[in-house]
Amino acid sequence: MRALADPVRLRMLLVLADGEYHPCWPEEFLVGVHKSTLSHHFRVLREAGITRTRLEGRNYFVQLRREDLDARFPGLLDAVLGGARELDVTDAPDAADV
Repeated sequence: MRALADPVRLRMLLVLADGEYHPCWPEEFLVGVHKSTLSHHFRVLREAGITRTRLEGRNYFVQLRREDLDARFPGLLDAVLGGARELDVTDAPDAADV
C-alpha cells in the first residue's frame, strides 16, 4: 500500500495506533511538516481506507480503522507499526526546519 510507504504517515500511524480519535492538529502529531502538508497526508490515509475522519463543530478528528484493517488484512497493521518502531521514524525535524 502506497499510503503506508511514507515516513510521515508512518509517524502519524504510531500516534493513531491506540485506536482513539485524535484532533487533526499539527501539535498532536509532531511529524515536522507544515499544516497543509499534514492535511495532504490525512487525505491520503483517509482515501486509502486506513483512517476515518469525524467533524465536531469546526474541528476534525481522525481515527485508525484498526478493526476493519485487521479483518481484511490480518497482521498487516501490526507488521507496519512494528517496522515503523524499529526504523525509529519518530525522529521528525521541527516544522521550522522543513
